[in-house]
Amino acid sequence: MPTSPAATPSEHFDVLIVGAGISGVGAAWHMRHQSPGKSFCVLEAQSDFGGTWRTHTYPGIRSDSDLYTFGYRFKPWEGAPIAAAHEILAYMGEVIEENDLDQHIRYNHRIVSADWSSEGKVWTVTAKRSDTGDTQVFTAGFLWMCQGYYNHEEGYTPEWDGMQDFRGQIIHPQTWPDDVDLNGKKVICIGSGATAATVVPAIAGECEHVTLLQRSPTYFTPGRNVNELADALREEGVDADWIHKIIRKRVLFDQAKFTELAQKQPDIVRAELLKGVRDLLGPDYPIDPHFTPNYRPWQQRIAFVPDGDLFQGIASGKASVVTDHIDRFTERGILLKSGEELQADIIITATGFNLSVLGDIPFSRDGQPIDFSQTVTYRGMMFTGVPNMAWVFGYFRASWTLRVDLMGDFISRLLKHMDDKGAKEVRVELREQDKDMEILPWMDPDNFNPGYMMRSLHLMPKRGAHDIWQHSQDYWREKDEMPLIDLDSEEFVYDRKGADAPAKDKALA
Repeated sequence: MPTSPAATPSEHFDVLIVGAGISGVGAAWHMRHQSPGKSFCVLEAQSDFGGTWRTHTYPGIRSDSDLYTFGYRFKPWEGAPIAAAHEILAYMGEVIEENDLDQHIRYNHRIVSADWSSEGKVWTVTAKRSDTGDTQVFTAGFLWMCQGYYNHEEGYTPEWDGMQDFRGQIIHPQTWPDDVDLNGKKVICIGSGATAATVVPAIAGECEHVTLLQRSPTYFTPGRNVNELADALREEGVDADWIHKIIRKRVLFDQAKFTELAQKQPDIVRAELLKGVRDLLGPDYPIDPHFTPNYRPWQQRIAFVPDGDLFQGIASGKASVVTDHIDRFTERGILLKSGEELQADIIITATGFNLSVLGDIPFSRDGQPIDFSQTVTYRGMMFTGVPNMAWVFGYFRASWTLRVDLMGDFISRLLKHMDDKGAKEVRVELREQDKDMEILPWMDPDNFNPGYMMRSLHLMPKRGAHDIWQHSQDYWREKDEMPLIDLDSEEFVYDRKGADAPAKDKALA
């Protein structure tokens, strides 16, 4: 009977960062610059940095947020607002090289368990190396979870009747094959979100025809992939750092106003969004039903369509849209509820992803499993009863990376505060005033309700009715509130080290 490779002796770090994607690389920068006295290590399951931008290789893969805000606040972005994956990877690579971060990253390390010791005040993290098969053990004083929020291994594809009967190829964009041949093929792309809006124009000129098949439409905002103010400032020779700061503030200001207007006057915003589509497709195109969603504009992320490429493909006849429900797959394609059969050689299921809570890593405390669905979140980044851990979960209506920078400041301040107190452990707990508050799902469906979140909401930590016990999703509020968090307020519980600890430190329960 074969035996598993023996675990190598453990290494200890003050902070262990999980994931070398956009969040993990940002977290490493903050450790390097804001906590220079702390040792840290980044564990990455893949063979290189990049996370989403390395996992996803489907045609046209690009950001759906502008890079002035999706990029880091400390690293100027100098390209077009919407960037392709290879451009984002190059940008992240520069951050790693310029800040000597590569020495801190361990690739091919997939975490298989993490256990907190109440006695030792450390996390013991076991990782399996995908390149050698060896097991590596690490200990860390603090875990900074930056592995994203979905399963990188497999995307979400519904189970439709007759899928086994289809004679063609079924592809999920998340696992795009290297050898797919689209030339001269009839393609159906199922979906209505940012991925579908990216894939369809990218392949429209290569295949014979591509049909975007959607159950219900999504809001899009088409526009030129330029920032005229940034370009003008460059022509004037303004310093790149200043341009980055100015454009970042301008974009955030515009986004805040848009969000406010969408919530207060959704009909006006809806009309404006539909006008943008109608201007590209012409007055005779059936905007309703194909591009008239039944939800309010703020309830899901609105994807930017650079240069209106999706709509240009439709207007040219290379792509078309069908809004209907799938009855079943057939040998030749898809039979719709309306009775129409769409024929295809290839079917792309751009139907979303599977939510992953903290990387689906088995966590435990003193050997007892931690069920995050039974915890309450503190501002969407810490969890009741779970010591020395923070999770980066970004924004839905603003760029994800904005929260990386805010949390970088917060965690750096928290680590310093622990040192000043002589504390080895910090966790959050409900205050006396919170004991009877209503406990609710992680996200209010009226606030945000994409399919991936609704399918897996039961796996997520809970939120409380009081503001600090929820992820508000409001960057414009958090940017002012998070720097002012009182780290000695009642919800923070520290260990006591020695009999002379300050009275405001709370003993562990």
